[in-house]
Amino acid sequence: MTVRLNPYLGFRDNAREALEFYHSVFGGELTVSTFAEMHAAEDPGDADKIMHGQLEGEHGLLLMASDAPAGMETPDRSNISVSLSGDDEAVLTAHWNGLAAGATIIEPLVTAPWGDTFGMLTDRFGVTWLVNISGSSTRQPS
Repeated sequence: MTVRLNPYLGFRDNAREALEFYHSVFGGELTVSTFAEMHAAEDPGDADKIMHGQLEGEHGLLLMASDAPAGMETPDRSNISVSLSGDDEAVLTAHWNGLAAGATIIEPLVTAPWGDTFGMLTDRFGVTWLVNISGSSTRQPS
């Protein structure tokens, strides 16, 4: 039996745009279902919103997201960050560079006091990402 823990991101009405952006960063296969397709659009304005989206990215990444239907609140802010970590410097640096487009850089991707390469940003959709490249060299990534 397999158990998997993965992020499920909530948006008001731009889950499709966010998932397409993440698809451009992580690659893989993206599937989306709208409220209309699932016969769950109680408000006509919700018909084209994403009821469930899933990105099966390369390297085993799994990310899910949806839009909130009318009448459902969405948090203004979350205390959860998404962490990408591993020792594949080229892949993780490429992910960082992709996520950084339009992002607010909190900590640049540089050698951290613990010896790994680490960076933190909030992407253009308001999601905070931490990238940690373990065992990487002391050179600064490009």
